[in-house]
Amino acid sequence: MTKFNFDLTINRLNTGQIKYDYARYDKPLDAIPMWVADMDFKAPPEVLESLKKTVEHGVFGYSEPGASYWTALLNWYKTRFDWDIQKNWAITVPGVVFALGAAIRATARKGEGVLFCQPVYYPFEKIIRSNNRKPVISELKLINGKYEVDFEDFENKIKQNNVKTFILCSPHNPVSRVWNKQELANMGEICLKHNVKIISDEIHCDFVYAGHKHTVMATIKEQFAYNTITCISPTKTFNFANLHNASMIISNESLHGAVQQECLKTGYSNPSGLGLIAAQAAYRYGTAWLEELLIYLQGNIKLLKQSMDDINCGISLINPEGTYLMWLDCRTLKLTDKELENFFLTKAKIWLNCGSIFGLGGSGFMRMNIACPRATLDIAMQNLKEAAKTLS
Repeated sequence: MTKFNFDLTINRLNTGQIKYDYARYDKPLDAIPMWVADMDFKAPPEVLESLKKTVEHGVFGYSEPGASYWTALLNWYKTRFDWDIQKNWAITVPGVVFALGAAIRATARKGEGVLFCQPVYYPFEKIIRSNNRKPVISELKLINGKYEVDFEDFENKIKQNNVKTFILCSPHNPVSRVWNKQELANMGEICLKHNVKIISDEIHCDFVYAGHKHTVMATIKEQFAYNTITCISPTKTFNFANLHNASMIISNESLHGAVQQECLKTGYSNPSGLGLIAAQAAYRYGTAWLEELLIYLQGNIKLLKQSMDDINCGISLINPEGTYLMWLDCRTLKLTDKELENFFLTKAKIWLNCGSIFGLGGSGFMRMNIACPRATLDIAMQNLKEAAKTLS
């Protein structure tokens, strides 16, 4: 018997949240939003109750994380990932993209190379360019339906482009890979060999499915920890992105100081009090909610797979190992990216992310967020089934 109702459909219109409301981005009003990476589920009850008490108190002064906050965060990562974080390693920041900017500035000078593997979360390239660093891309290889790192190309790109920093996406968005320990070790050793610092975006670490295990890069060996800036946040896991809470974990004292200085230069100081309260409640009480959510999401993945098999129109699902972001291979339809986006929006009435925005290797793919009530996903699949009949 389930304790939490993930089947509950919540009307998110007119809430000011971009997934549904932000001027609809000129998208059809009847298209189901399954694009941006937030979930259509309420946060855990304990999170909502903690926030309610704070709101009822009515005073929202400046805040800093206290002892109970750090206990909750450290216990979460020790219990789930066997990672012994020390409080003095942490820098509290408003979000992971903010963290990426600070980490890039601390590890690479203007004009120096920052490596990442595409297709990948598109703000990576934007934040590199906006900080006047050089984007260096190693394209992932799709082999027998599974994405792999091209380690020869990975190392060559470092040697050829004065690369000082590597941004790792782990688990990977959008291709849903959960990198295994050996793959991570290979990346880590190449970076050590060439004195390349690692920024590890691990915001999706709690979304891992049966048969797979997330390994924190910094836990593999001490040298990796010393060479890595790990970016974490509970906001993706527990669905409170607009409360702004994230952390950078850096055990290298010198590197920690450099990153801290880059954060201070932005004028950022005190974190969101509501974000701290939500995070503490989530880390303390959110395990049962998360475990049930993962089962529910796997049910959605099963429905998606069955529907794709039933529709049989040439669209295939890259097998997801983690995240709630599905990567749809639509290349056999032989549509341009614009035609593909238009097909989903106007024919299937589903609003997805076009794969081309994720860079090299993204053309011909679409990203679908399946963190929604099953009824919503079912309607989307029925829409796709009807739309598929229009394909020649």
